[in-house]
Amino acid sequence: MNSPAPPTDSDVLRTLEEVVEKELDRHLAAAREWFPHEYVPWSRGRDFAGELGGEPWAREQSPVGELAATALKVNLLTEDNLPSYHHQFATLFGADGAWGTWVRQWTAEEARHSVVIRDYLLASRAIDPVDLERARMAHMTAAPPPNDVGVLENIAYVAFQELATRISHRNTGRVSGDPVCERLLTRVSMDENLHMVFYRNVLAAALEAEPDRTMRAISRVVSSFAMPGAGIPGFTRAAARMAVGDIYNLRIHHDEVLQPVLRHFDALHRSGLGPEGRRHQDRLGRHLDDLAVQAARFDEHRAVVLSRTAARDRARAGG
Repeated sequence: MNSPAPPTDSDVLRTLEEVVEKELDRHLAAAREWFPHEYVPWSRGRDFAGELGGEPWAREQSPVGELAATALKVNLLTEDNLPSYHHQFATLFGADGAWGTWVRQWTAEEARHSVVIRDYLLASRAIDPVDLERARMAHMTAAPPPNDVGVLENIAYVAFQELATRISHRNTGRVSGDPVCERLLTRVSMDENLHMVFYRNVLAAALEAEPDRTMRAISRVVSSFAMPGAGIPGFTRAAARMAVGDIYNLRIHHDEVLQPVLRHFDALHRSGLGPEGRRHQDRLGRHLDDLAVQAARFDEHRAVVLSRTAARDRARAGG
């Protein structure tokens, strides 16, 4: 007897359609309307050098420190690439029904983030506008990485990525030193949290409907996870600074992103899996153990770097 063919992506989308509709209704009830222009300190604004003959940008004009400026640039360029993300999701999930409605709603809400962060940066002169525009052009005109994985892998990815983005925004606001910036990024983080809850709940439903295939998707995503801004010019150096600055690093990724989402559906201990599901569950557990070791090593490295930096700063102050 031939075994039944595994469900296709179209089958998975149909299976989850009712859950997506329910989660969309829950999201719309929880989301609160807000307006980017109300969070931007327009009174700080003035003309830049160029066509209007304004004042050139200079680093000392910025109300945020260099660490926050680096993170704001990375976060904004990530948000800027929304057209690419929308295209991928609209192609994968479709334009009809609850899935299509959700993709359009998610896109509209995400678009506010790039609007409000850019307006803040320009009005506040927080970072070099010429450097920012050149980086935006380079990032958005580069060929995106292929999205050659299926529906379940994409749902799993955004369940973790939305939480990671929320935490990155929140921590950037915390270190910015500017209450206006922190308030703005707190508002953006609230959107990201609602998006995470949507995808997390859909992923939990997928685990019930297709436990083995979903566990495989989760294991693969967790073991190869990279932030969507990884293609930004200079990302590696910026990410290293953000890691030492405690905006986003291995410790945060392990403790505040992976663990909470996986605990939500008891991924490491759930039963009802077949041989393939149990194999990927074991692989997931081993990866988390390895990541915990890496996070501990990072903690030690970060402590050394911070100690050296503090010693250097004291020496400069004394000189």
